[in-house]
Amino acid sequence: MAAQTPAALDLDGLTTAVQAVIDRHDALRMRLTRADADDWRTEVRPRGEVRAADLVHRVDFAEAAASGDTEAQRALVVEHGQAASRRLTPESGTLVQVVWFDAGPDRPGLLLFAVHHLVVDGVSWRILLPDLAAAWSQVAAGDEPELEPVGTSLRTWATRLAEEASDARRLEELPLWRAALTGPDPQLGARPLDKGRDVFGTARTLTLTLPPEVTGPLLTGVPAAFHAQIKDVLLAAYTVAVASWRARRQPTQGNAVLVEMEGHGREPVVEGADLGRTVGWFTSSYPVRLNPGQLDWNDFWGGGRTVESALDAVRAQLSELPDGGIGYGMLRYLNRRTRSELAALRTPQLGFNYLGRFAAGGTDAKAQDWSPPPGMAGLGGGGDAAMPMAHSLDLNAQTQDHPDGPRLVAAWAWPDGMFDESDVRGLAEAWFRALTAMVDRAADRGAQPATSAPGTLVRMDQQELNEFENDLDDEGLSW
Repeated sequence: MAAQTPAALDLDGLTTAVQAVIDRHDALRMRLTRADADDWRTEVRPRGEVRAADLVHRVDFAEAAASGDTEAQRALVVEHGQAASRRLTPESGTLVQVVWFDAGPDRPGLLLFAVHHLVVDGVSWRILLPDLAAAWSQVAAGDEPELEPVGTSLRTWATRLAEEASDARRLEELPLWRAALTGPDPQLGARPLDKGRDVFGTARTLTLTLPPEVTGPLLTGVPAAFHAQIKDVLLAAYTVAVASWRARRQPTQGNAVLVEMEGHGREPVVEGADLGRTVGWFTSSYPVRLNPGQLDWNDFWGGGRTVESALDAVRAQLSELPDGGIGYGMLRYLNRRTRSELAALRTPQLGFNYLGRFAAGGTDAKAQDWSPPPGMAGLGGGGDAAMPMAHSLDLNAQTQDHPDGPRLVAAWAWPDGMFDESDVRGLAEAWFRALTAMVDRAADRGAQPATSAPGTLVRMDQQELNEFENDLDDEGLSW
């Protein structure tokens, strides 16, 4: 994660602020041990044992910043960012690297905050950057940094989740997951996925962007018109696109699509848990079989009534998933009675993940301290080249807010030799075409986002507010 830093920042103050963040969040002090491929254990070290001074690095950025050469600046940032990523080694307990690009006392600098994905997710970044900013503000004022407490620790959550996995209510979900994974799933690629061969080092990628004039009404008008969540809309269009794409290749396979979805994993399944300030990798994944029903293709692509019937069908199927799908992971990995059965079933060939909404900035945007700067989008960390890919075809999508409006960015990834790029492009364009048909249908109905009306004030506690914020993340409505 990249962020602009105040011109007044100094190395000692930054180090003190980083130390406060590390001491507050247990996940950043974890160390991993792996006895074998299936026996992974983590240890949280005491506060103070992980020294921020060993993790913070200063780079003289004054000359590059003064030059105005954005390409040279970015190249320098990428070089040091890649080096920081290589220094992340969970077995040694090095899960954090901070690189400060010092542009001098009169110019804002840049910070790269690199954290291993083992201990961080999208929600965590919305905790870490504000905490770092708060710690620095306290240091700059001459005070010892004192960050807000964490409600439920990562250790407590993990323990309670393991207990929840054996609950009778959770076991009642087993037929649901079994049915999802035992139905037909015709091969989509040139061959089955090979975990030994199909690793991230072989990945091919394709990224397409939906323009603001379509993305804007997609995020607002479409959900309002059809009383749906953005996740329903994106997945209904995705299901239709896959069914259409597959019909051109395998005409007799029907319209049902098996896909593995990701969620934020911070579902309210543990009574009394408060994860609003807990840093960690909480992501959940679960299979779902979606069927938009029989489709009049010409009517759908023309924005006709078939759009509504497909969306209604997929929305109803998603609504049947209990607790945002988190129960699948419990039964697959934490329940001794069910994990072997679920492990023996097929893995979906398709993966879908909507990451939510983020400020992307732009060349005309005005950066703010401790927020992503313009021109530095796409500086995310890399993955292990030897790590097996999870699916034959993955889609990771996010909404990026630019000065001229929001854009839906779709990043597709697949192992080399699994598909031709033209095949993937055909599916990617079909997804955008399906989303556009939904926008057209909403416009034809004259739909407008719901306006506020007089109502009754409802009292909410902090935990309920945190859960609501997580739901907004899923909907792409939280910044």
